[in-house]
Amino acid sequence: MLCLDHDLVAELLPMEQAIATLRSTMRHHTLGSATQPLRTVLRPAGVGAAMAAMPCHSAAEGQRGFAVKTVLHVPGNIARGRPAVTGVLLLFAEDSGECVALLDAACVTAIRTAAVSAVATDALAGPDAGDLALLGSGTQARSHLRAMAAVRKLRSVRVWSRSGQSAETFRQWALEEMGVEVEVSADVAGALDGADLVCTVTSAKEPFVEQGRLAPGAHLNAVGSSFADHRELRGAAVRDMSVFVDSRGSAWAEAGDLRMARDEGLIDEGHVVAELGEVLTGKHPGRQGPDERTLFKSVGLAVQDLAAGFAAVDAAVTSGKGTEVVMS
Repeated sequence: MLCLDHDLVAELLPMEQAIATLRSTMRHHTLGSATQPLRTVLRPAGVGAAMAAMPCHSAAEGQRGFAVKTVLHVPGNIARGRPAVTGVLLLFAEDSGECVALLDAACVTAIRTAAVSAVATDALAGPDAGDLALLGSGTQARSHLRAMAAVRKLRSVRVWSRSGQSAETFRQWALEEMGVEVEVSADVAGALDGADLVCTVTSAKEPFVEQGRLAPGAHLNAVGSSFADHRELRGAAVRDMSVFVDSRGSAWAEAGDLRMARDEGLIDEGHVVAELGEVLTGKHPGRQGPDERTLFKSVGLAVQDLAAGFAAVDAAVTSGKGTEVVMS
C-alpha cells in the first residue's frame, strides 16, 4: 500500500492536472460510470464534530477501482491552529480488492473541490469574467484562488471573512505564494460589488449572500455549508440564479442552500437547470445570456475523490515517491 501525506498529495496533484482530471470525471459521472450512494454523515449530539463516509466505484477508463473517503469536520480545530477537516482516502484495486493507497483526505478534498469549481467556472462563467470575490479565507479560499486563476485571467481579487485577521493572513499568503494582490473587504457587499466571479467557501450556518447583491452576469460557486441545515445564500438569491449542480440527488439531499429555498416556497426541484456533466457533454448549453447569473452548487462527490486520488497515485508511481507499507 502506497501512503501519500498532505504535502506529497499537493505536490503530485497540481491544480492544472486536477482540473483536467475532474473535467473528465464529471463527464463520466453524467454518462453513468460511477456507482456511489449518498454520503453517510454521523453527527453525535454534544460532540461538536461530524464524520462523513463516502464510498464509490468508478468504471471510467483510467479511473477504474473502488474508493472510500472518511473525513471529520471539527470546527473547534481552527482555534487550536489545526485543520478543521481531517481524514483519509483509501483506494482499492478493482480486480484483486487490494488496498493500493492511503492518502491525506483533507488535501485531496481541498484540491478536488476547487478543481471542480474551476471546471464549472470555465463552463458557465462569462469568457471575460475576471473580478473575483472570495467569501471566506481558509483552506478552500486558497485552493479556489489557484483554481480560478487557472481558468480565467484575474483582474482583481477581493476577500471577506468574519475574521479580519484570517483575511489579512490570506492576503499575505496570496501575495507571497502566488504574487496576487488581494484587497480585504470590510463586508460582504463590498466584496461582491462588481464581482463577476464569486466563490463562497465558508462553514456558515446562516446565509450572508443577499438577493440583488450579485452583479449581472456573475457566476457563483457555492462550496461551503455542505450540510442540509447550513446555507450561505438567501433563498431569494438562489431563486434569481440559474442553478447547476454536481449531482441532483446529492444536491437535494445535502445542499441547505437549495433545500431551504425550496422549503420557503421560492424554488422547486425543477429550478436546477442541469448537472455540470450535462453541460460538459453538450446535453445542456449552460449559460444562455451575458446578464444571466449562474450558480454552481457543489456538495462534493466520492467519485471526485476517487479520480483525484488515482491521479495522485499514478504520479507517485511514475516519480517513485510515497511510502510503501506492507499489509499482511
